[in-house]
Amino acid sequence: MIGNLLKGLFGGENKAEKPAKTSSHPAVSYESFDIIPEPQQVSGQWQLRGRIEKDIDGERKSHLFIRADTLPTEEEAVNHMVRKAKMMIDQQGNRVFD
Repeated sequence: MIGNLLKGLFGGENKAEKPAKTSSHPAVSYESFDIIPEPQQVSGQWQLRGRIEKDIDGERKSHLFIRADTLPTEEEAVNHMVRKAKMMIDQQGNRVFD
């Protein structure tokens, strides 16, 4: 345990975390935004991660969405991420890119 902590502090490899993969989950269209789920496996759980994107004035805007929430399955993380992203869009609209 202490060895893992020291490796994490000093840049050693942490096998508990896998790098984010390219999303294999389809984008969800919502209110002219695209929600792209990209869950990340961390310590045997799935962390909420993905992007919210939209074309504005001919330019593709993107907001990386990462939450501390973890769930036991990848599918649960995808569903929860989409739900939270929809709430963020409803609350902030285009300001999500500010």
